[in-house]
Amino acid sequence: MTETDLSKPAKKDRLLTLIVLFKFFKGAMLIAVALGARHLVNRGVGDFAEHLVDSFRVDPGNRFIHVVLAKLQVLDARRLKELSIGSFFYAAIVLTEGTGLALRKRWAEYFTIIVTASFLPLEIYELARRVTGIKIGVMAINLAILGYLIARVRLGRAEGRASGDQR
Repeated sequence: MTETDLSKPAKKDRLLTLIVLFKFFKGAMLIAVALGARHLVNRGVGDFAEHLVDSFRVDPGNRFIHVVLAKLQVLDARRLKELSIGSFFYAAIVLTEGTGLALRKRWAEYFTIIVTASFLPLEIYELARRVTGIKIGVMAINLAILGYLIARVRLGRAEGRASGDQR
């Protein structure tokens, strides 16, 4: 199977389209986090969070609000800059994956497999530290994407060998 075979409309794959949409959504959220962190560099994060709590009229006695506010208090300008840079960098990777997959490029499938697999040890570590539904959901989505793309690449190789394509 050649690069042009991947882009044929007949080969349009709903699952791949869902992965592309997920990658673009994730990239947009990471950019929003990066811009938000950059915006807060010269402001007091705790003060800003307390202002949001007041604006949305959330019960200030809520224990979840106290936990969030306590975690936000430790974010200084240096950590916010690091968060912003890291989020921009990760957004670039995710958007590269999404764009390549949207264009049905074989390299994007390999790239997404490598990037997704490289984050699995971190996800396992985070799950071992504390199990949450969100962590389980993220890991399940990433494993599903990984499994699907590996199967897709293997199928592409098998079709290439069957058609005599020597890549």
